Amino acid sequence: MSASFTVQILDWTEAREFARPVRERVFIDEQHVPRELEWDEWDEPSEHAVARDLQGAGVGTARLLPDGRVGRMAVLSGWRGRGVGAQMLEALLGRARARGMANLTLHAQTQAAGFYRRFGFNQRGGVFLEAGIAHVAMTLQLFPAQG
Repeated sequence: MSASFTVQILDWTEAREFARPVRERVFIDEQHVPRELEWDEWDEPSEHAVARDLQGAGVGTARLLPDGRVGRMAVLSGWRGRGVGAQMLEALLGRARARGMANLTLHAQTQAAGFYRRFGFNQRGGVFLEAGIAHVAMTLQLFPAQG
């Protein structure tokens, strides 16, 4: 079966038109994150994994901050369970390794923690609220890319 989406790593200037609508729908519309919390100063300096369907529309997004934090992972509801999140995270992990990052951190919504565990992330500490949603802190030790 051929992939029905592609994933690219883009800077915010290129990613904005695809990432913003996905984050608006997932975080603001579905999860009721206040708009003023969703948009922050970290989009511009971050690298963004963007998943697009075969017509070029954004279906998923995530970002890698300069300090090694992964965040704003969002996949449109109709695309969940189809490997979009996994491919975006793999792309960000590859980018982090290429940049020589030793550790990654993230705040996972509790229902998504198992997804990140499959990639080797480990929970650090207990549950806390972020934008009114239960989260856990997670970390991953990276090893340099081979070859």
